[in-house]
Amino acid sequence: MDNVPFSITKRDGQQVPFSLDKIMNAIVKAFQSVGEPVDLSNISRIISRLDIHDGIIVEDIQNQVEEALMREGHYRVAKSFMLYRQKHFEDRETLEKLNFLVEYCKASNAATGSKYDANANVEHKNIATLIGELPKSSFIRLNRRLLTDRIKKLYGKELADRYMHLLTHHFIYKNDETSLANYCASITMYPWLIGGTASIGGNSKAPTNLKSFCGGFVNMVFMVSSMLSGACATPEFLIYLNYFIGLEYGADYWQHTDRVVDLSVKQRNIDKVITDCFEQIVYTLNQPTGARNYQAVFWNIAYYDRYYFDSLFGDFRFPDGSAPDWDSLSWLQKRFMTWFSMERTRSVLTFPVETMALLSQDGECRDSEWADFAAQMYSEGHSFFTYLSDNADSLSSCCRLRNEITDNGFSYTLGAGGVSTGSKSVLTINLNRCIQQAVKEEVSYLDYLADIVDLCHKVQIAYNENLKELQQHGMLPLFDAGYINIGRQYLTIGVNGLVEAAEFLGLQINDNDDYRQFVQSVLSVIEQYNKRYRSRELMFNCEMIPAENVGVKHAKWDREDGYLVTRDCYNSYFYRVEDTALTILDKFKLHGAPYIEHLTGGSALHLNLDEHLSQEQYRQLLRVAAKEGCNYFTFNIPNTVCNDCGHIDKRYLHECPECHSRNVDYLTRIIGYLKRVSNFSQPRQEEAQRRYYHHA
Repeated sequence: MDNVPFSITKRDGQQVPFSLDKIMNAIVKAFQSVGEPVDLSNISRIISRLDIHDGIIVEDIQNQVEEALMREGHYRVAKSFMLYRQKHFEDRETLEKLNFLVEYCKASNAATGSKYDANANVEHKNIATLIGELPKSSFIRLNRRLLTDRIKKLYGKELADRYMHLLTHHFIYKNDETSLANYCASITMYPWLIGGTASIGGNSKAPTNLKSFCGGFVNMVFMVSSMLSGACATPEFLIYLNYFIGLEYGADYWQHTDRVVDLSVKQRNIDKVITDCFEQIVYTLNQPTGARNYQAVFWNIAYYDRYYFDSLFGDFRFPDGSAPDWDSLSWLQKRFMTWFSMERTRSVLTFPVETMALLSQDGECRDSEWADFAAQMYSEGHSFFTYLSDNADSLSSCCRLRNEITDNGFSYTLGAGGVSTGSKSVLTINLNRCIQQAVKEEVSYLDYLADIVDLCHKVQIAYNENLKELQQHGMLPLFDAGYINIGRQYLTIGVNGLVEAAEFLGLQINDNDDYRQFVQSVLSVIEQYNKRYRSRELMFNCEMIPAENVGVKHAKWDREDGYLVTRDCYNSYFYRVEDTALTILDKFKLHGAPYIEHLTGGSALHLNLDEHLSQEQYRQLLRVAAKEGCNYFTFNIPNTVCNDCGHIDKRYLHECPECHSRNVDYLTRIIGYLKRVSNFSQPRQEEAQRRYYHHA
């Protein structure tokens, strides 16, 4: 070991000066604990075997001490050292959990109280959410050990050490380390349609009628979601629901929905039967569940225009050989959307997250009927995403994947477009820290990034090998049963801090040549490596992650370590969320084709407005999006919730229009899903206050 001062990394990531005396004292105590004489020459030989360097993790030093003791033949001492180390680890962990328990109970809400995963989808802080939080630190340690062990096998100890160095120094961030499950999936429901849930460990049969479809669908989504750490998208949901309604009431049911079909006292007509199905499914899936740490499941669905539907499902056939009927499906999609929009004035309903998939051509939506309907729904205050593409390359998936599919033939094992796809793992690069560090070291930031991007791909490959091993042992039934195709799942390289890095370099954050060139040069580095490492088995994509938690964490960590930090939460957009100078059109440009061309995993434009536009205005913005190549976007107008009478209004108000109370809360999108602002973590609530809302 050199005598040059350097730092080591503690278990919590904190950097402290290295002290040789502490190591020597620990070794001496281990000798004394078993009654063996302390020989300084033995101590010196043990110390000489240690390879300690700047940034090394405390656990690695302790591992080396154990190995050195055994190599020198001091087996009883080594055992004592291990037992002492384990006891202190258990005492320290228990104390940490006790302290966390106390602080969590005092926290204002579950998101603020969470140390690792400040998830606003958890509405209520209670014993169930606390139980879910307590083991998270253990999961993080386990996941890191599993991954670094695999990296060592594939690429050697040096790369594993560098990964941990970049991770603990916050150059990169491993998403969802608190879960063993793979990330998110847009599933195909076909295996359930023909075999029920038996293939994934359930006991429900395949649906045979409308009633069994509704109940079985809910059970299936709960089961699938319990085996994912992220979202579960069911892009075929309304197609299959339409099929079972047709079996029950005829293919032309949608033309006479006022016909009474219920002989009970209620005398329900077809429309009431259908909306009762909507209610059963939506309200059940919005309930918090034990399998997801008292969260509702992250559930996504899709709507399609005629051209999108034909491109993706034109060749699809149900088990009885029949094809989906577009006319009835078109009616059902509109009915569900209008019902859900109205239901959100009665209750706070977060899920499903909806995506409207529209095909465009020459700056215009090809299906004018569905484009008009989308604009109408926006004008009536409904909140959903629009995916606009000149090619049917994606369905609503949890991570907005652009799959670049050219063969649109349906196969439930290969997926149809975005069906049966998703993201296995997300590893995010902190662009602001990386670029600032490169400038500090006087090296090209693109070369510096390339080295980190290369490492990230190797780490993701190691993760994929662990996933394959789990599958080989029967631990991933969703893959085996065909709900998800592991070959159609992406390994995602996420980015965060892009705007902040550009600010550090002195760039203006608007649509200009310098900023555009910066964005393209940075993101193209990732795309180059995505293509380099792609194989018949592996696919990579790049996404500007929503960063509900890590946007706050990166800002905090970077500020503590002396980097330039311009805001308390890093952006998830190509513009500054608080910027009042940019127009609505500017933001569509900044999420247009020149900026997103290398983001194969997507980036959603969240356009914040303080009041709703007209149908004609929204229709024009769809044309703007098509012209600019902005392919994924939504409009956010805060909805007002009265805390006194419970009234929900889709306008941004400061007083309840029903009881005139000023004790109101607001619903808006923290990232991808609609929640009360009071359920955001405290830092995210502060960020929400800084968002600029355009005046109509």
